[in-house]
Amino acid sequence: MNKKEIFKLAKGFRGRAKNCIRIARERVEKALQYSYRDRRNKKRDMRSLWIQRINAGTRQHGVNYGNFMHGLMKENIQLNRKVLSELAMHEPYSFKSLVDISRSAFPGNKNVVLPPRKVESINV
Repeated sequence: MNKKEIFKLAKGFRGRAKNCIRIARERVEKALQYSYRDRRNKKRDMRSLWIQRINAGTRQHGVNYGNFMHGLMKENIQLNRKVLSELAMHEPYSFKSLVDISRSAFPGNKNVVLPPRKVESINV
């Protein structure tokens, strides 16, 4: 890269990293490495977030994430995790119907009983 491109990419950096070519080159190279790495990590983080949202939605109906996904796979319902998480958040009735379909397809989903919640009282 030439000097002009490096300074263009280094715009907004702090200290001499924005106007000294030697330091700017090092900082720009490192920034490009970070951006390359984090484009992949972003996909990983989003998938993890979708799984957490699906798990929260399924546990409200007494099924865990793994059994829910296994039931959907057995019924050949091919919705990806992004769509399932959106349904869990914004379309609770549609998501409940999917949970019911999954529950009927996989016997491990049937007799799941949620433990009662413990409520601690605070004595003042």
